[in-house]
Amino acid sequence: MASATAKKLASELDKDGTKMGDIKKRGKEIKKDHDLAIELWEAGGYHSRLLATLIFDKAQLDQAALDGLAADMLEHEDVERHQLADWLLANQLMKGKKTIALLESWDDSDSPILRRLYWYHQARLRWTGQTPPDNTGDLLKALERDLADAHPDVQWAMNFCAGWIGVHDTKYRARCVKLGKKTGLYKDDPVAKNCTPAYLPEFIRIEAAKRE
Repeated sequence: MASATAKKLASELDKDGTKMGDIKKRGKEIKKDHDLAIELWEAGGYHSRLLATLIFDKAQLDQAALDGLAADMLEHEDVERHQLADWLLANQLMKGKKTIALLESWDDSDSPILRRLYWYHQARLRWTGQTPPDNTGDLLKALERDLADAHPDVQWAMNFCAGWIGVHDTKYRARCVKLGKKTGLYKDDPVAKNCTPAYLPEFIRIEAAKRE
């Protein structure tokens, strides 16, 4: 049974008008409370679950727990589940050696959410200027083999990873551009003002030029 604190928080958060800034402020106030995070997650609301991703204790997030969180995310529409996955990655999974090791094992997971997190992690390492593992060649082989037919949740993250490989590793740039042309992914998607197209040839051209 949920505690009074969890019920009150869930009631406050899971209503129209809740802003991301409100959730982040609550997360900073609470800091870490794994039991409360579990209760908020089990409440099932989108904003409650976002707050949970901020206050989990990453030391208690083992593979079984993460399998459960990933399965629960599939209850949400795509925008919500992607935001939940991204917040979990940034606020928990990339913060500890144990969770990073789990992340790096999800390339062939049965869960599309966990596979998405694997590819987004690989992209994020390159995007944020960190030193990635010596696996770029293997990643590109997997992208050339699987990108076109990947699950939609995973496909975007794979494409994003290919884009950052092409931007940061010039010896693979032509292959990444060729891959984008071959798949045609996101070629005709509308692009918001000041945003970079997801279509690989354009993404790589624009982002590489920013860094030259």
